[in-house]
Amino acid sequence: MLTDHHSHILPGIDDGSKNVDMSLEMIDLLSKQGVERIVATSHFYAHREDGIKAYLNKRQHAFEKLMSAGPAIDNIILGAEVAIERGISEMEGIEKLAFQGTNYILLEFPYTGFSDWMIEEVENISYNFKLTPIIAHLHRYLEDYSKDQLQAILSLHAIFQFNNEAFETHAEKKFLKKVISDGHKVIFGSDTHNMKSRKPNFDLLLKKAKPDWIERSNRLLG
Repeated sequence: MLTDHHSHILPGIDDGSKNVDMSLEMIDLLSKQGVERIVATSHFYAHREDGIKAYLNKRQHAFEKLMSAGPAIDNIILGAEVAIERGISEMEGIEKLAFQGTNYILLEFPYTGFSDWMIEEVENISYNFKLTPIIAHLHRYLEDYSKDQLQAILSLHAIFQFNNEAFETHAEKKFLKKVISDGHKVIFGSDTHNMKSRKPNFDLLLKKAKPDWIERSNRLLG
């Protein structure tokens, strides 16, 4: 089952889809590209939210609005893209931000430079809450982090998510192939936010990725 593991399709909750009509357009295009299952991973920034409960209520409201409109794909799993911040691993209820029905949690490293505390936060989330980290769009850190810093991330007991856009540049595709050849588990997502600058792009993945890479990615959620 072709699965988009990273998307911002829920209406009006973050910097992704602005309204239900835009969400329906995004989902319709994903459906036409062959996607059958979507993980909705709206941003969660601890310093911006009024707590996990308030975020979950907001997410549920957006989800219900979307589903009442009859999207082309109804196999939508709720999750979150959780920004790694100091103390995030101490938030009570962080496990509720995992992909529904699983122990997988999507975590986003900051673009403001790498620090050792970020690794500690990820490890604490994993150990304290029995969650399996998924590191979002690893390829995007090629210009921000050093080779040693990237290696520190790759040394985590984690799954590594790559956006389909990684196939558009030589350096990112080369990095992706190296991560896979080194035996790391890789999954794919569109990270779609809208219908213009960041529209669904599974046509790119299907054209450029090896079929067994896509098959392994699809097996994550069964």
